[in-house]
Order: sequence, then C-alpha cells, then structure tokens
Amino acid sequence: MEAFLVSASIVALAEMGDKTQLLSLVLAARYQRPWPIALGILVATLFNHVLAGAVGAWVTTVLGPQTLRWVLGLSFIAMAVWMLIPDKLDDDEAGAAAPRLGVFGATALAFFLAEMGDKTQVATVMLAAQYDAYLWVVAGTTLGMMLANAPVIWLGERITRRVPIRAVHLVSAVIFLALGVMALMAPALA
Repeated sequence: MEAFLVSASIVALAEMGDKTQLLSLVLAARYQRPWPIALGILVATLFNHVLAGAVGAWVTTVLGPQTLRWVLGLSFIAMAVWMLIPDKLDDDEAGAAAPRLGVFGATALAFFLAEMGDKTQVATVMLAAQYDAYLWVVAGTTLGMMLANAPVIWLGERITRRVPIRAVHLVSAVIFLALGVMALMAPALA
C-alpha cells in the first residue's frame, strides 16, 4: 500500500504544470469533450506506465543492491532538480491528426508520446525499481496522473490561475530529494 500511496502522491505533484497537464488544457479547450479526453489520458497513461514499471522491475534483476541503491538515490535527486525546471508545451504537440483519430484517439496518442521520457515516466521506472510492488506502483502513478490531469479537463484555466505551480514544483522537488537521500542512506541506517 505504501508503494501505491507514494507513487500516486509523487506523480500527482510532479504533474502540476507539466507538459501533459498543459496538453490536457489545450485538448479540453480545443475539443470541449471531457469524457473522451479523460479516457484517452487513462489509456495512454496505463500503457505508458505499465511499460515504465516493467523496466523498473527488470532493472532490479540486473543491478545488484548496492548499485541499485546508488542509481535510485542519485536518480531521485536528479528528479528533484528536474522538478524545478518548468515544462512548456510545443505548439504542435496537440496533434493535427485529431479529425482522423477522433478526440479519444488524438488524446491517447498525444499523451503517450508526450509521456515518453517525461518526469512521470522516469518516476514510474524508479518507483517500480524501489518497491517490490510493480502493480501497485503502476496503479499509483496512473491515479496520480489522473488526479493532476482530470480536473484540468473540466475546470481548465480556473485551476491554473489559482494553483501556485512554482510552490507545487518546490514541494515535489523536496519529496524527490528526501526519497533520494533516504535511498542513499538506507544501508547506513540499517
């Protein structure tokens, strides 16, 4: 359960102000059809996070415990720094193929592509490597993604005007930093 709660919390915070959250806003404003957009986000996120979680679980079979500890610790610290760099949505990422694919298809494709190499995908890999609970991590990161993006679909700009994105990024950075330090110090504390 810890893997689920930590994964959901980290990804929900990491998604605030992320390019996929901006993509949610663009798609909602462009198509004004929240349900197909939300379903597209869910399907793309599940597919992406299942793959990322599998990579994370696989890494634990390849790396020894000491190497894994250092990789995870330094990766979480790198994520803390990355959280302080704001994302921007490229103008062409919303997907010109929407009329052919429909709102659901355009959303699913755009989200899957936008998540490749994104903070939340990297976080999913690291969390799956840290916790021996692959399905709980995937469920948690997917829930975190939906918690951050679904309200944007329905509430849009009202949220972005009221939520201090910089503060959310700072809190996320502190959490990632704490996880990194804990991973690096785990053997010293045992």
